[in-house]
Amino acid sequence: MSAMTTTPAPSDLDGPALAEFLAVRPQLFGLAYRMLGVVAEAEDVVQDAWVRWQGTDRSVVERPAAFLTTVTARLAVNAATSARARRETYVGPWLPEPVDTSADPALGAERAEGLSVATLLLLEHLTPVERAVYILREAFDYPYRRVAEILDLTEANARQLARRARERLDTREAVPVDPAEHRRLIDEFVAAANDGDLARFERFLAADVVARPDGGGKVHASRVELVGIDRVALFMDNVWRKYWTGATLTVVEANGAPALLVSRDGAPFSLLSLDVTDRGIEHLYVQVNPDKLTGFGGTASG
Repeated sequence: MSAMTTTPAPSDLDGPALAEFLAVRPQLFGLAYRMLGVVAEAEDVVQDAWVRWQGTDRSVVERPAAFLTTVTARLAVNAATSARARRETYVGPWLPEPVDTSADPALGAERAEGLSVATLLLLEHLTPVERAVYILREAFDYPYRRVAEILDLTEANARQLARRARERLDTREAVPVDPAEHRRLIDEFVAAANDGDLARFERFLAADVVARPDGGGKVHASRVELVGIDRVALFMDNVWRKYWTGATLTVVEANGAPALLVSRDGAPFSLLSLDVTDRGIEHLYVQVNPDKLTGFGGTASG
C-alpha cells in the first residue's frame, strides 16, 4: 500500500488548481513525513495544506508550488511540536513508521537525506524549526534564502540553524555502507537464523550495537533498548525462536534501504531494519507496533 493514500476528488476544485496541488503533493508528503515520522500525521498535514489551498485566492499566488511548500512546512513545524509532547508518554522506545520505497519513493526529494530510520531518530533531537531547516536544505536542496522565506526567518538565522543541526547530527564518525552490503547483511541474518545459528551473526555487530524495539504498548516487546553484542544477540535469538520461527520472511525496501519483513498468516508482524556503517551493524530497529506496519500489508499478503 502506498504511503500516500489521500487524494482530493476532482470535483473539489477546478482542474488547473487541482493539477497544481497534485503535482507538488509528493514533495509535500515527503517534507511532512521527514518532519513527523508517522504516515498518518504527515497525511493530516498535507490534507490541511489542501484545505488551505482551497480557501486561498489563487489568482494572487504566483508560484503555487512555493506557496504550498511554505504552508506545509509551517503546518509540519506546529504538528512536530505537538508530536513531541505525545511521544513523552509513548510506551517503550519510539521508532518512525516505515514507508515502502521499493518503487518510486514518491517522497518528494531527489536526495535521501532525512529518510533513513537512523536519521529520522536523530532528527527527533532537533527542535521542530531546526528540523525543518535541515530537511529543506539537505533533503530538498533549497537555498538558504528560500528556506528563510518558507519558515519566516532571516537568511542568517537559517544558516545558523542549519549549521547547528548538522553539528548535532554529524556525531558519528563511521561511514554508511552501500545498499549492496546492507542487503548482504540482511541475507546473512536470515541465513544464520534459518540455520539456527544466530551466534555467527555476532561478528557483524559493532561492539556498542543497540537493538531498539517498538511495540508501542500494542504488543509484547521490550520497553528498553538493548546495548552491546551479548545482549543484542540474546535478544534477537529470543525474538527469532519465540516469534519468527515458521514465519514468512521477505526482503523489502523500507525508507530507502533493504529491510526484513516478517509476516504471519499473510499479515505483517515485524520489520527489521539495520543501521550499517563501516564499523558494522550499529543499530537493529525492530518495528512490531501493528499500527506502523499497515503500509506493508500488500507485500505481506502478496
